[in-house]
Amino acid sequence: MNAEGTSKLDELAAAFADDLTSLTRGVLGEDTPRFAALNTGTRVRVSPIAADERELRIPVSINDEPVLSLRARYFCCWDGSSTFLATDQADIHLHYVGIPDPLIRFEYVRNSKEPPGAHIQVHAHRDEMAYLLRLADAGRPKQGFKRRKLPRLSEMHLPVGGHRMRPALEDVLLFMKREFAIETAPGWRKVIDDRLRNWREIQLMSAVRDAPEAAAEVLRTLGYTVQPPTVIRPRVAAEDVKLYWP
Repeated sequence: MNAEGTSKLDELAAAFADDLTSLTRGVLGEDTPRFAALNTGTRVRVSPIAADERELRIPVSINDEPVLSLRARYFCCWDGSSTFLATDQADIHLHYVGIPDPLIRFEYVRNSKEPPGAHIQVHAHRDEMAYLLRLADAGRPKQGFKRRKLPRLSEMHLPVGGHRMRPALEDVLLFMKREFAIETAPGWRKVIDDRLRNWREIQLMSAVRDAPEAAAEVLRTLGYTVQPPTVIRPRVAAEDVKLYWP
């Protein structure tokens, strides 16, 4: 990558970092640490960091107790056409305060098919989750294993819809609010709703680029006039189309 390409990638990643800061502060409050973009050579890391470039976790409170923290880290790169910012890897880990292992890991690895690129891994034991659910009760609605070893739940990679329709940080924040009644800032729901709409439209556009003929057919059934391009851009091999990856 040349210097101009690196500079543009840094610029896009910095804008992404600002978006994540806006999201988390809009949901969890203005004291939430700021996300920043740090070029690591081949990728740009986007995460909340301190002045010494140390990664920070995002504190999350339930009933005025800071009992949870969120580790959110993204590694960004160019997409296959070197046109759009892409996520090469994403790690969103939900931690109970004072416990090194996360309760739940929401992860994404761009080039992974096996295990699924987008997956969830659950480390929490039943008692830990039960405690959090009890703590949040007032805010809840009322309604590849090692051979010869019993597998642990945390070793399972639970699929979550593939590379294009995977959960975002917004989904994780909404999950914590719904299940654990975490404390949120005024107007938090509109922040999440607006960001989720934007995220899903971005992913929809990526899916359309993966399957333009299918998208054109749907648009025709809705009454749109869609003409094939006079010059067809090169397409990736069928086995490399991420829409169809697990």
